[in-house]
Amino acid sequence: MFWEFIATISAGMGAAGIALTLRFLSGKRLATWWVPVAAGVGMLSFQIYTEYTWFDHQQTLLPAGVEVVRTAEQTAFWRPWSYVFPQTLRFIAADLNNASHNEHNPDLIRLDLYLFERRMAARKVTTVIHCSQQARADYHEQLKLPAAGESVSSDWYRLEQNDPLLRVCR
Repeated sequence: MFWEFIATISAGMGAAGIALTLRFLSGKRLATWWVPVAAGVGMLSFQIYTEYTWFDHQQTLLPAGVEVVRTAEQTAFWRPWSYVFPQTLRFIAADLNNASHNEHNPDLIRLDLYLFERRMAARKVTTVIHCSQQARADYHEQLKLPAAGESVSSDWYRLEQNDPLLRVCR
């Protein structure tokens, strides 16, 4: 976030420098208020650009075998352009290559989910998928893993039939 702040200030100073150059080349016929306006427009434009390119950039940084399984687009009244083009500010990626089957119940698969959010550190959550019952639970020491043929407890969340997390079951 610190480097983004420095880059935003630099974009504003660069835009102000362009406005100063244009003012000089016009023989000072260009009004002086154009310089701070250009700085503000430069900083705002840079911020909008980074918000819209953040998701694509983060996807390119994911290692092989880690796939995006869910995104969350967001709109906000202080970003009126987001109503026309919603921004992806959060997503979940699953490490499908390093998923492991349970020894006692082959319907259970453990995998790591990575939660990404703009301007936040990524979080890792270990989760368990029950393939035959299409359910998911966050893994913790107190989680009761069902034996083969048992139904899942209330700690488990049902998944839609087309949920991307169920790709690990194939």
